[in-house]
Amino acid sequence: MIQDYSRVIVKGGVLSPGELKSILEVAEGLDLKTVAFGSRQDILFLTESKEDLKTDKLELVTSEMKGVENIVSSYVASDLFNSTPWLTADRYLYILEQFQSTPKLKINITDPKQRLVPLFTGHLNFIASEFEDYWYLYLRMPNWEQTQMYPVLIYSWDLARIATIIEKLVREEPDTVTMVFDLVIDAIDLNSRTVSNPLEVDFYPFPYYEGMNRMRSGKYWLGLYWRNNQYDVQFLKALCDLCASSRIGKLSLTPFKSFIVKGIPAEDKLIWEKFLGLSGINVRHSMLELNWHLPVANTLALQLKEYLVGEFNKNDISTYGLTFGITDYKSSTYYFTSIVIEKNKHGELPEPFKNRDTFNILYARNFDPNTCDYIVHVQDVDQVELPDLLMELSRMYFENLGKNKKPEVNSSIEKKQMRFDVYQCESCQTIYDYRFGDITQNIKPGVYFENLPDDYTCSLCEGPKEAYKKITVIDALKS
Repeated sequence: MIQDYSRVIVKGGVLSPGELKSILEVAEGLDLKTVAFGSRQDILFLTESKEDLKTDKLELVTSEMKGVENIVSSYVASDLFNSTPWLTADRYLYILEQFQSTPKLKINITDPKQRLVPLFTGHLNFIASEFEDYWYLYLRMPNWEQTQMYPVLIYSWDLARIATIIEKLVREEPDTVTMVFDLVIDAIDLNSRTVSNPLEVDFYPFPYYEGMNRMRSGKYWLGLYWRNNQYDVQFLKALCDLCASSRIGKLSLTPFKSFIVKGIPAEDKLIWEKFLGLSGINVRHSMLELNWHLPVANTLALQLKEYLVGEFNKNDISTYGLTFGITDYKSSTYYFTSIVIEKNKHGELPEPFKNRDTFNILYARNFDPNTCDYIVHVQDVDQVELPDLLMELSRMYFENLGKNKKPEVNSSIEKKQMRFDVYQCESCQTIYDYRFGDITQNIKPGVYFENLPDDYTCSLCEGPKEAYKKITVIDALKS
């Protein structure tokens, strides 16, 4: 059974306890006992009828409304898991503040060093680079088959502007990243930076994100998860009040339909543990429970997950580092788990014959969903066959763990290490690489530095050509 739902947009998956409490009070006024969380870090009001969800106290996005999307961010992972040094929690908040309107395209703003929030599930995927305040942009517009990399790095304070411009360009249906780039350059001036190295995303196991955990600062963070994604309104309201008394300013949602409270003072830890205990909250689910992504309000998918988790438990199977997703043929979202169980469409059968459910199993190359490359493991198998096949994949994962340190994003082509010369500006360290050229100055890829015009200047600091020096780098080139 699939319930109808309406969404409450939560920009970047970040909101204050006061904002959450106001949303919960609206839910209460609609006679809702629970709320749910969505895969794009929004809040869901579930109902049996659309007519039950009418209110003028809160802007709700109904399930049939198209072109209204929530911004996903990895703010939730900051200060907790692996992170890019310059990308602090405050930096996320400043960037999110630049987005003053609700986007029509799916936008992801993420740190490539964390694993909790997927990198490539948006139409516009801004991914932090090693250069402070500069981001890679990977585009996969609604009509595109593949993800394509924008040819320059985007400055932090330009993210909202470029997203707005690209949304306007959708009407022109650009079909390549080059076309998008040309249209953006014609529309606005940006403080971009030359791409000196392609993005590489290291593999990190999926983190355990539940329970009370100590932060480096000495404070604590709390991750909460409900198996059925039905969060009790009264409990959440009481939690908001406790946040206020502990002077906690922000809550954050995960794409795995859970939420995290950061910054619990050490002196309040016992108060929080008592609150959880008196509320009967279990905060130590196994990884077998936590690493699943299910479609919203889909009872059959939840039942399938419970069956599979039960079979894993019976066999004492470890799935540490893996993630699992359940989807069906109607799904239009991009996969972002290590392993996907895909339900097939029923064929047409005459009466009195009944269709049986069959499934396909796919897994990400190297079991890393950031490769965006899925391999079919089996097709058209019965539900009873799924546990053994998934356990087989789990064993394959552990056998190969550590053998692929740096999988290439969006490519299955092997790489080899090559030495070659590039030129670096001595003033700002910007690199000119003949493989990429300098599209900001209409220098096409393949033009060697020696062949650049004498009046060529650095695209970032406008330093003269003479300010560049030759350096030798080691990089991975496609073989």
